[in-house]
Amino acid sequence: MQANLLSDPIGPTLAKLATPNIIAMFVALLTSMAEAFYVGQLGLAPLAGLALAFPIVMLTMTMAGGSIGGTISGAIAQQLGAENKAAAESIALHSILLTIILALAFSLIFLILGKAFYAKLGGTGEVLSEALRYSNVFFMGSIAIWVTSALNSIIRATGQMKVAAATMMAGSCIQIVASAIFIFGLGPAPALGIAGAAVGNVAGFAVSGAVQLWYLMRVSSVLRLRLRGIPIKFQGFWDILKIAMISAVSPLSSVATVIFITAMMARLGVDILAGYGVGARLEFLMIPIVFGIGSASITMVGANFGAGDYQRGVKIGWVSSFTAAALAGGVGITMAIFPSAWANLFSDVETVRQACRSYLQIVGPFYAFFGMGLCLYFGSQGARRMLWPVMGSVARLLVIAIGGLILSTQTTTTAEDFFWLISLSMVAYCLVTAIAIRLGAWTRHLPS
Repeated sequence: MQANLLSDPIGPTLAKLATPNIIAMFVALLTSMAEAFYVGQLGLAPLAGLALAFPIVMLTMTMAGGSIGGTISGAIAQQLGAENKAAAESIALHSILLTIILALAFSLIFLILGKAFYAKLGGTGEVLSEALRYSNVFFMGSIAIWVTSALNSIIRATGQMKVAAATMMAGSCIQIVASAIFIFGLGPAPALGIAGAAVGNVAGFAVSGAVQLWYLMRVSSVLRLRLRGIPIKFQGFWDILKIAMISAVSPLSSVATVIFITAMMARLGVDILAGYGVGARLEFLMIPIVFGIGSASITMVGANFGAGDYQRGVKIGWVSSFTAAALAGGVGITMAIFPSAWANLFSDVETVRQACRSYLQIVGPFYAFFGMGLCLYFGSQGARRMLWPVMGSVARLLVIAIGGLILSTQTTTTAEDFFWLISLSMVAYCLVTAIAIRLGAWTRHLPS
């Protein structure tokens, strides 16, 4: 398996590894669409509440699967590329233990401070209550999401993408069914409303995680997750955490960006907030789609850097990122041309639909920049060189923060003005990261 990653043609190998991930992430896309559709049937307040809670829910997903998960995959892939199986298995065990600690801490923060946080975003009355109904249930069970994401990252690092994808797709299918059951109270299940969507989310991840744990402990031949015989050391946690902490700045910056815009939208009215939430959901759902390619990039770049073939690793990063740009850009342009195809799925309120259509028409063509920058972030996790991708995400946040402050002082500012600002921030995100890597950010200070 590792010999293929180190020697086979880059394009076909990337396609072979990425295809299962893309399919799995497409199913995840459908799952999130189903969740929003179900909640949309409950009325405008629940849909706006979901929009209010969505940035923090996606922060959890991107932290668990992207920052921590990508760091785990990159570290294990490098050790497997260097043919050090014992070190890879040690990283796997330390990763699971660290993930449990982080999950408990992260959940506790939002269970205690969630109400104050959503209120700061502009949530009031029924919208705030609906956001909390979803958020509280989600965070009470989010340890399943963190641990499952870590297990999936370990499997991806071994190159077993079909296994990783199949288990996640099974979890997504369970989520679609369970969400419908608990939202609407089908059969003997109680009707929990928006909270039922969170129950379905947690249930899908829990089942997927149980299957992945069994696979890693009983079936996997490349790497086994062993709970005994591996000494637990602080250094083992620190080796993961020092990269993960840098990686975490990116999703934190991304969510802070969305939070800033969400707060501005909330002040423009509930209809615009709900419409923006539906439109921005497509941007957030680009993350799992690009992740399909990015996760393959992490494994391939990591294996080649571990084996000392840095030039090939960098080339893999570029091939992956241009592929992601084409995919994300294609989806964005399609939605810009046919915005009603997305907007009409989630609401029958025309003012909500119009806000969503405006968002997609303006921002959609710029998704190519977002996709490329995000995939370079994942490739950087394989190279374990995270500074400049993080600087790119900070640059995006600064564009939004400074531009948003300027726009908020103008009496004639519209939602469309903020949408153009979002587009400009995507360009900044991509260019800062790409230029730095082109100038040698991945290979500087490494042996030639």
